[in-house]
Amino acid sequence: MATRYWAVSLPVAQGSSASALWNRLQESISKNAFDTPLYRFNIPNLRVGTLDLLLALSDDLLKSNNFIEGVSHKIRRQIEDLERVSGVMSSSLTVDGVPVDSYLTRFVWDEAKYPTMSPLREIVDGIHVQIAKIEDDLKVRIAEYSNVRSQLNAINRKQAGSLAVRDLSNLVKPQDIITSEHLTTLLAVVPKYSQKDWLSSYEGLTSYVVPRSSKKLHEDNEYALYTVTLFNRDADNFRTKARERNFQIRDFEYNPETQETRKQELEKLTQDQETLKSSLLQWCYTSYGEVFSSWMHFCAVRVFTESILRYGLPPSFLSVVLSPSVKSEKKVRSILEGLCDNLNSTYWKIEEDGGGMGGFAGDADSHPYVSFTINLV
Repeated sequence: MATRYWAVSLPVAQGSSASALWNRLQESISKNAFDTPLYRFNIPNLRVGTLDLLLALSDDLLKSNNFIEGVSHKIRRQIEDLERVSGVMSSSLTVDGVPVDSYLTRFVWDEAKYPTMSPLREIVDGIHVQIAKIEDDLKVRIAEYSNVRSQLNAINRKQAGSLAVRDLSNLVKPQDIITSEHLTTLLAVVPKYSQKDWLSSYEGLTSYVVPRSSKKLHEDNEYALYTVTLFNRDADNFRTKARERNFQIRDFEYNPETQETRKQELEKLTQDQETLKSSLLQWCYTSYGEVFSSWMHFCAVRVFTESILRYGLPPSFLSVVLSPSVKSEKKVRSILEGLCDNLNSTYWKIEEDGGGMGGFAGDADSHPYVSFTINLV
């Protein structure tokens, strides 16, 4: 699929027709730039209004196009991220079931949604408002999904970190802990290289340690987790002595209810994340189609507006979309220029060389015909 197209309109000379110009363009492209896909861009006769209104509208077209294109790209990137995270095969993005590139190259104006008798400003503003609403909705949905994902990641980090920092609740069983009126069990995090030191010294760190009470529960790349049982009154002293020997005593209280609550919280967050991810992905598929359809109608208005300002009234121009390769761009530009009125072509060359008018609606390129780029990605 091509990802970059030119939207172009060429003036139809007096005594000629759009069909004749289309045939000449097809013939020239096939002979000199045969690798360039070329399609008619069918724009209906829209309501022109006054010259002042057209000029005012043209000033806003580039900014509005950048906004709409930006929202389109945001949604596309979000789809790609969600598909990658979900392990879903990338699907062809569509507008009402039609692939987006086909929708563009076979564009048909939606009269029911955008009546051609509506003022151009009304159509453009309506599209802008619609896209802004979709962008706001996207931000809310992404924030909701990201919040749940952040909570889940925080829990997973606690469970995936080293024994010095991770949550120990899923590593300790009820039978590992002794808690009575006089006795308590502490959990010691011991560097792997110090395990022999721990086993040979823990009983003598203080006077009230239960002999042979230490048991290894878990080991990771850096540390080992041991239990040690001693008298309650000696616990603080043992912590101090252990710290002096580079053994870390982790605060831990075994509570079956807390364990179950954490487990349920993790399961709920995991389920919520999957639900929100699936919902967001489906919303993005649908919304991308809506944005893309609106964008193409906006591009049609832009071609129409700039063509009237460039060629005058009554409307007499051929509008097309084409996708030249990088190596064919100069050839295609030359072909398009050759199909314009010679005087018009010379005029625009002079203006370009002299730093004159430039393109309408702020386009950087100056050509003797209307031209702007549609970047799908």
